Amino acid sequence: MRADRLVSLVLLLRQHGRLSAAALARELEVSTRTVLRDIEALSAAGVPVYAERGRHGGFALLPGFRTELTGLNHDEALALLIAGSRRGAQAFGLGSALASAMLKVVDALPESYRDTAAGAAERLLIDPEIDLLSRRLVDEEVPDAVVAEVRRAVLAGHKLRIRYAAVGQTPKWRTVDPIGLVTVREQGYLLATRSGEDRTYRLSRVLAAEELAEPAQRPDRVDLDRVWQERSTRFRTGGDQVIVLVRVHPARREDLVGTALAVLAEEADSDGWLRLKVSFQDSRHAEWALWQLAMSAEALAPQWLRDSLRDRATAIASRYEVSSPSPPARPAGTAAPGLRRG
Repeated sequence: MRADRLVSLVLLLRQHGRLSAAALARELEVSTRTVLRDIEALSAAGVPVYAERGRHGGFALLPGFRTELTGLNHDEALALLIAGSRRGAQAFGLGSALASAMLKVVDALPESYRDTAAGAAERLLIDPEIDLLSRRLVDEEVPDAVVAEVRRAVLAGHKLRIRYAAVGQTPKWRTVDPIGLVTVREQGYLLATRSGEDRTYRLSRVLAAEELAEPAQRPDRVDLDRVWQERSTRFRTGGDQVIVLVRVHPARREDLVGTALAVLAEEADSDGWLRLKVSFQDSRHAEWALWQLAMSAEALAPQWLRDSLRDRATAIASRYEVSSPSPPARPAGTAAPGLRRG
């Protein structure tokens, strides 16, 4: 993201004094043309960057340059860096002002962790531009203690132990290597690896979390936007995904949408109910989601899902079926009705 890159560019110049366009391009992993455009953007934002020509020339900041901003602690500065990396300012023509403000935020940090602030910010991503899950989500609440523990492990680069309640499963403890945190439409996700395999955990299903002292096995730098897009693409296009046509009462629409992967089509039925085509991760996920809605939803297709739900309902009804009452016990010494003693 350009705003993050501008911050990194100024930090590089502050640390090294003078760098050529080629050296800046290598550090930032962009082209020299991009570096030159970023230098122009910094100048427009009021940052005193100047060029020195010659064999040992390059770009540098005016001696003694330092922005002024006081009173921020580490978490406050980090929060501003994360918020400032979003695209809203660009949309409203405030890109240059945003770059200048972010530089002041970075410069306000204590020397002990100023150089790590940008690296910490890249581990947190809010509302990626391309939301490949493409579904309407409901707001979720996650305990502050859980979020704080997860965030500490992510930023510190430590292993994390979580008690996770996967859909339709008993909660279990897992030890993971956290990569970053992503928030998409009010839902939070932990991106991690477990035993070397990619894992994505929904924060609302993390019941408890514990940061461990052991360093996490993960890359030093990460493009969290790219990682999220790759994982969400794989999640949507998994081979076990199933498509379901379902009728649902309007009052329970959000419950259905909140558990589905995506809403592919929607229309109103003549009786006021809604007819939706939705996708689920697999057959077990689909059956679980429809069963939770009870009489407020009806699976119309595929037939195997209707059969499965019917069989489950029949088994439950059979278990609780009311049997015929037993006749009252006869007092001792009496004969059964219709019989006489000889």
